[in-house]
Amino acid sequence: MMTNKPSLISRLTSRREALKFLGLSVGAVVAGGAATRAQTVGNSESKPVSRKRVLRIAHLTDIHVQPERDAANGLIAVLKHVHDQPDKVDLILNTGDSIMDSMSQTDARTQLQWDLWHKICNEHCTIPMRSALGNHDIWGWTKSKSQTTGEEPKWGKERGLEALGLKRAYYSFDQNGWHFVVLDSVMPYRDKYKAHLGKRQLEWLEKDLAKVDPKTPVLVMSHIPILSVTPLLAPDVSATGDFEFGGGAIHLDGQAIKNIFKKYPNVKVAISGHQHLVDRVDYMGVSYLCNGAVSGGWWKGKNLEECDAGYGLIDLYEDGSFENQYITYGWEYKPNA
Repeated sequence: MMTNKPSLISRLTSRREALKFLGLSVGAVVAGGAATRAQTVGNSESKPVSRKRVLRIAHLTDIHVQPERDAANGLIAVLKHVHDQPDKVDLILNTGDSIMDSMSQTDARTQLQWDLWHKICNEHCTIPMRSALGNHDIWGWTKSKSQTTGEEPKWGKERGLEALGLKRAYYSFDQNGWHFVVLDSVMPYRDKYKAHLGKRQLEWLEKDLAKVDPKTPVLVMSHIPILSVTPLLAPDVSATGDFEFGGGAIHLDGQAIKNIFKKYPNVKVAISGHQHLVDRVDYMGVSYLCNGAVSGGWWKGKNLEECDAGYGLIDLYEDGSFENQYITYGWEYKPNA
């Protein structure tokens, strides 16, 4: 599955070439930092004349709760904002990095963060939540910093899964006429990670979609984007002037996943986080939405001066159409917190 050769996208020599490869128009792919602008999504540019909304979803991602940087009050603030929506939210989808970090943290530090997560969610969240694992939710893979051997109980993904109430890292469920697929983006690579599903999960994904009624629309969620323009906007390039980014920025098996989606046109939308930026890519009938970060720039203000702290608000309709907005919740960076 994994090779040491750079991906085709990472070997492209200009942003225009990369966007052309992805099948995108150069000037119209990024929602950028327009944090409160609605992104109306569907199979055409015009809204259906009449349709029935079946679910309103708050998409929270990259919360990175921790005792420092006033992050605990930030999580409380975003949960209050979600719960206070005048048009009520039915479901929260959390696409990972719930805590600041456990991949390179000790047992004690990891437990401190999860205790804080549980306390806040138990006290301030009454809306049902479905979660995915983020890379920062996985304990100990960077052994030199986490002071682990890999033999500890619940080392790796098990601890994060337990904390989020999950039996395994990928699963699916049905709600209000939509099918939801939750993917596990994060696979071990040396002492860190890369983004792909692996053979077993790819096979499971195809089997799961094959069982869904073709008339049932599908939403897919993952921590790391399957397809996104945001890695191309990184501020640094290699010494040769080429675009280069690591295998943890975007799914290395995006082509394989796309080929599966192509067989099932009822797959309508794929949501993710990880990049702490907002974008939308429409490709071959699927809309890929990267919905910023609750923490903005890791509770230090905007990320890249483009992405405020916020969350996605997604309306799903009976006919398979949907609308997505990125909502800021008024969080202000507190430099001395």
